[in-house]
Amino acid sequence: MSPSQIPDNDHLLQRISRDLVDSYDEELELELEDRAFDAEGNITQDDKVARQAYFRELFRLQGELVKLQDWVQHSGQKVVILFEGRDAAGKGGVIKRITQRLNPRVVRVAALPAPNDRERTQWYFQRYVAHLPAAGEMVLFDRSWYNRAGVERVMGFCDDAEYEEFFRSVPDFERMLVRSGIKVIKYWFSITDEEQHLRFLGRIHDPLKQWKLSPMDLESRRRWEAYTKAKETMLERTHIAEAPWWLVPADDKKKARLNCISHLLGQLPYQAVQHPPVELPARVRNPDYLRNPPPPEMTVPQLY
Repeated sequence: MSPSQIPDNDHLLQRISRDLVDSYDEELELELEDRAFDAEGNITQDDKVARQAYFRELFRLQGELVKLQDWVQHSGQKVVILFEGRDAAGKGGVIKRITQRLNPRVVRVAALPAPNDRERTQWYFQRYVAHLPAAGEMVLFDRSWYNRAGVERVMGFCDDAEYEEFFRSVPDFERMLVRSGIKVIKYWFSITDEEQHLRFLGRIHDPLKQWKLSPMDLESRRRWEAYTKAKETMLERTHIAEAPWWLVPADDKKKARLNCISHLLGQLPYQAVQHPPVELPARVRNPDYLRNPPPPEMTVPQLY
């Protein structure tokens, strides 16, 4: 770009403004699944007002999350956050909103698949330990070692001895993490029978969501009561002072996200980290430099 092609300040500000608007559209894309329509297919005025209030608060909380991330990185904190709950309870939605504006090198998500044959022979907690944070990191577990107390128990993937050993081990395991300097925060997302039924129906009829439905999810509907008993036992036996459980009512997705993020921010004594002002250096321009355009056949077809 030659000096004559450098945009003036007004044009530059307009371009920056458009870029900000584009970034906010990302939230709208994330929220498409949650839009409420009236009988004529239009968003109601009440919905518009509620959405505006939701986005204002979400943006404010996400700004605080950026401060939290900065504090974690610069103070060398180690944070583990567990997200548990029934299928379709909204765990993934809140994790997306937490991580949306954060650095994945500092705040990362661990969503482990079912254990393979080798992992089944390991110490139960072994594959989770590999994902624990180092200094200056936060790890969000989208389901965690509590699989044993929930799906493995209900679906018969562990025997009674393994189940009881889990409850003997997990309080000591979590206390050990805390003693090592890791902050452990545990959330259970709670939804009603009716709400889960509605969300499963939505996934069945939405081709963009059908991938979320697994045979395990469908079986969980039939075994609702067994999952309830397993959850009650889990909370009773693993709610310890060093790593207590926090329950998030999640029938309203948006309120659950805001409430969870707000609570999370209150669990850590973060503060704004002072940084020197950032100045963009001028680009060095060499009069002998010529930019060679790539061959046209290398360019992605411009369909849009």
